[in-house]
Amino acid sequence: QVQLVESGGGLVQPGGSLRLSCAASGSIFSPNVMGWYRQAPGKQRELVATITNNDNTNYADSVKGRFTISRDNAKKTVYLQMSSLKPEDTAVYYCNFRALTWILDYWGQGTQVTVSS
Repeated sequence: QVQLVESGGGLVQPGGSLRLSCAASGSIFSPNVMGWYRQAPGKQRELVATITNNDNTNYADSVKGRFTISRDNAKKTVYLQMSSLKPEDTAVYYCNFRALTWILDYWGQGTQVTVSS
């Protein structure tokens, strides 16, 4: 079982930066993929970025070049560095852990990111 706790969300002005953190605990199975998803009001949850246990990354086109995902396996933490934030980035951001071998998904509770002037 994997537990995920997100942090780092908040209110930021357009063009600003924010870093989200997701601390994992429990059995971190490999291979795995960790990622960030977001859900805006009235919209379905969408993928933002993912990173594998061997640091292969993938980004949504809408955030490519602005967001950077990384992970620290020693700390069991995945990060999302967000720069040049836009109002369209406003959403609840969720951390995800996927155990590929067992096809298992775990989710955090989410952290609110609001980009507004």
